[in-house]
Amino acid sequence: MRPAAHLLSLATLTALFIPVIQVAATQIPETFQKPQDPEQPQGNPLLLDQQPLSERQAEANRLRQQGFEQYKARQFQAARESLEQALVIYRDLEDRKREGQMLGSLGIIHSNLGQYRQAISYYEQQLLVTREIGDRVGESDALGTLSNVYQTLGDDQQAINLLEQALSVAREIGDRLREGSSLNGLGVAYKDLGNYWQAIAFYEQALAIYREIDELFGEAEVLGNLGVAYGLLGDHRQAINLHEQQLALHEQQLAITGDIYHHRGLGRALSSLGNAYYSLGNYQQAIGFYEQGLAVKRQTGDRHGEGNTLANLGRLFDAQEQPELAIVFLKASVEVRESIRSGMRDLDPDLQKSYLDTVASTYRLLADLLLQQDRIMEAQRVLDLLKVQELDDYIRGVERTSETEAGVDFLRPEETILARYDALQESAIAAGQELEDLKAIPREQRSEEQVQRIAQLTDLLDDINGDFRDFARSPEILKLIDELNFEAREASLSLNQLDRLRDELQQLNAAIFYPLILDDRLELVITVPDSPPLRRTVQVSREELNAAILEFRTALTHPGSDAETPAQQLYDWLIRPLEADLGAAGVETLIYSPDGQLRYIPLAALHDGEQWLIQQYRINNITAESLTDLTESDTPQPSILAAAYADPSLIHEPEVNGTSYTFQGLPGAGAEVATLPTETKFLDEAFSLDSVRPLMDEYSILHFATHAAFVPGVPEDSFILFGNGDTPTLRDVEDWSLNGVELVVLSACETGVGGLGNGEEILGLGYQFQVSGARAVMSSLWKVSDQGTQVLMTEFYAALGQGMTKAEALQRAQQALIANDLSLVGGGRGTIDVISTETGQPLTGNNLSHPYYWASFILIGNGL
Repeated sequence: MRPAAHLLSLATLTALFIPVIQVAATQIPETFQKPQDPEQPQGNPLLLDQQPLSERQAEANRLRQQGFEQYKARQFQAARESLEQALVIYRDLEDRKREGQMLGSLGIIHSNLGQYRQAISYYEQQLLVTREIGDRVGESDALGTLSNVYQTLGDDQQAINLLEQALSVAREIGDRLREGSSLNGLGVAYKDLGNYWQAIAFYEQALAIYREIDELFGEAEVLGNLGVAYGLLGDHRQAINLHEQQLALHEQQLAITGDIYHHRGLGRALSSLGNAYYSLGNYQQAIGFYEQGLAVKRQTGDRHGEGNTLANLGRLFDAQEQPELAIVFLKASVEVRESIRSGMRDLDPDLQKSYLDTVASTYRLLADLLLQQDRIMEAQRVLDLLKVQELDDYIRGVERTSETEAGVDFLRPEETILARYDALQESAIAAGQELEDLKAIPREQRSEEQVQRIAQLTDLLDDINGDFRDFARSPEILKLIDELNFEAREASLSLNQLDRLRDELQQLNAAIFYPLILDDRLELVITVPDSPPLRRTVQVSREELNAAILEFRTALTHPGSDAETPAQQLYDWLIRPLEADLGAAGVETLIYSPDGQLRYIPLAALHDGEQWLIQQYRINNITAESLTDLTESDTPQPSILAAAYADPSLIHEPEVNGTSYTFQGLPGAGAEVATLPTETKFLDEAFSLDSVRPLMDEYSILHFATHAAFVPGVPEDSFILFGNGDTPTLRDVEDWSLNGVELVVLSACETGVGGLGNGEEILGLGYQFQVSGARAVMSSLWKVSDQGTQVLMTEFYAALGQGMTKAEALQRAQQALIANDLSLVGGGRGTIDVISTETGQPLTGNNLSHPYYWASFILIGNGL
C-alpha cells in the first residue's frame, strides 16, 4: 500500500469532502460541511426555477448533503447525480464558492470510480473557479487533489509540479497545515521516483510543521512514510524506530479520541513493523507484529489490509521453508481478495493503481508453491482465478460464475489450521478491545479492580502473542501438516471439477493449456483427457521470455521479416516440453489461457522447425476456464449482420475521454463485407448504433469491418468506431444484448495501442462481449492490410458454410493462406490483391504465407 500523500487534518472541515489521507482501502473522509439549511423545499422539485431564492439555496444544500450521505454509503453514481444537480443550482445562483466546492466533490467521486480523465476535468474547473474568485484555500486544495490523481496515474512529475504550486499558495496565505500536506505529497512523489533522500527531506519538513501545529495524525503518518523510505534504503533499524514512534502516537490518540483513523493507523504501523523485522530476517518478531496488525485490521473492517497481512504471513512461512503453512495463509489471502473483488470500483485511487500488482504476486506465489508441491489441479484453479482478477482490474465488476464464486478450496487440515489461528485472533481481538476500553478511562478515575484487570489483560495478550510466535512449531500444527501432506498426495481436492473437465475435453478431443510466467522460470500446466493434470517446468527468466515475445511480435507485424526463428524459440519453451503428452492423448485442439505478455502473440504462429502450430492444432483462446462454457455447440445455419466503414473520403475525428483520433474509411472493408453470405449489410453513415444495435440479437454472427482500438490499462479509452462516427467503448458493450450471438468479428481492430501491458485489454475484449451474451469473439492482434483481411475472412466464412466449427474454420482459412491453396476450404486462388504496407504495390505468389497475413486473428471464448 502506498503511503499517505496530500494530507489534510482530521479536524479540518472544508466544504469539499477531500480525501483526508490516501492510506485506507475504504476510508470515507469526514470533511463535507453540513448544509446551513437542511430543510427540503416545498412543492414540485421540478419547478426549482420558480422557487424563491432561499428555497433554491435550501434545495441545493439538501442535494449537497444527500450526495455526501450517498458517498459515505459508497453509492458513487447516486452521489454524482445529486451533486451534479446541486452544481446546476449553485451556478444559477452565481454562488461561485459553492460551485467550486461541488466541482471538487465531483472530481473525488470520479476518482473513486476510476474515471481519472473526468476527475481531472472537474479538478481543473475547480481550480479555475477558485482562482477567479480569489479563494486561495480552495486553490491549494484543488491543486492537492489534482496532484493525487496524477500520482495515481503514475505521472509523478506532473504531480510534483502541482504540489509545488500548492506549496507556494499555502506559504503565501500562511496555512501551515496545507504547507505540511504539500510537503508530504512531494515526499511521496519523490519516493515513487526512487529519489528516497529527496523524499526524506520533504517528509522531515512536513514532520516539523505537523509538530509545530500539533497535528498528531499527520505527524504519525509522516513518521510512517519516513519509515517506509528508510526501509527502501535498507536502513531497517531506523525504519523500526520511526514506525515505533508512529505506533506510539496512534496508540496515544486512540486512547484519547477513539477515532477509527487512528485505529487503522495503528494497524498500518504494526504491519510496517512486521515488514521491517521480516527484512532483517527476524521472523519471530515479524510474526508477532503481523498478528497484532491483522487483529486490528479485522477489528476495523480493513479487508484489503487483512488480505495484505495474510499474504505477508504466507511469504514469511515460505521464507522459513514451511511451504504447507505458506499455502494455507496465501489461500486465506486469496479468499479475502475474492470476497472483495466485486467492490473494486469502491477502492480509493491509490489502491486501484496498486491493487493488481499486489494481488497478482499473491496468486502467482500461491500457484508457484502448489506446483512445487505437485498439487497441479489446485494450481490450475488459482491460475484461473488470477485471470479473472486481471480481467476485473481492467474493466471492473466481472460477474461471478458458480466456479469463481467458490474461490479457492481448502483441504481439511488447512481448514483446521486456519480455525486454530482464527481462534487465537478472536481471543486477541476480544482482549485488546477490553484493554482499549479500560485504558480510555483516565488513570485517576480507574478503580482498583480496573487497574488489576488491565494488568491481567496485558499478561494475557503477551501469552497470546507468544502462542502466535510458536504457532508453526506447536505439536498440533505439525501433526496437521503431516495430515495435509498425505491428503494433498491423495489429490482429494475438487475431484468433481476434474471429472467434469475431463469429460468435456474427451468430447472435444482437446487439452487446456495454462502457462504461468514466474520471475525465474516458466511453468506449463496442461490438462488432457484421461490423465491427471500435468506440469512441466522450463528454465527461462521472465526478462528473457519477454524479450523473445517482443522480438516475435516485431517480426509478425513486418511481412518481410524472418518470423520463423523467434517462433521456433518460443515453440521450444512453450510446446516442445508438452509434445509427447499431447501426442499420447491424441489432442486436436488447444484451449489456451495465455499469461501476461504471451497474450500479445498468437500461439498458432509458433513453429517447430517444419510447420506452424496451426497446421497441427486448432487454437481456441479463453479468458478463464471458469468463465467459458465449452459444451454448447453452434447452430447449423449461421445468420450474419455485416457492417463496414469503407469510404476513404469519410473522415472521423472522434474524441474519446479527452484523447482525439483521426480515422478514414477502409476500402477493403467494403469489399470484404460485399463477399459475405448475407443480405443484411450497413455501410459508412448507415453503420450507426441507432440502426445496428436493435438488430444485434437477431443474428448469430456480427461482423464489423472497421477501426477499433483496445488500450492497455484504460478500458474507457478502448472503443469501436462505427461508420457514422459513433464510438461505443468497451464498457458500453456491457449494456448490449447479444443473447443468441455466437460470434462477434472485429476485423480491423488493434490491441496494445499505446504500448504493450500485460494483455488485460485482450482479456477485457473477450469477456465483455461474452458477458453481454456472445459466445466468442474473433479479433486481430495487429493491423493487417484490409485486402489481406478480406482474403482470410472470405475463406473463413466459406469454411463455416461447410459446417465447420469456428475454431476449425479459422484453422482451415489460415492453413489455406500458408499453403497458398484455397482449395483447402473448397475454393480457388482468387484474384484479390494484397497491398504491401512497405511498397504500396500488389503482392502476388506465396506472400500470404507470412504469419503477418494469417496469424493476426485469434478466437476468444467458445469457438468449439
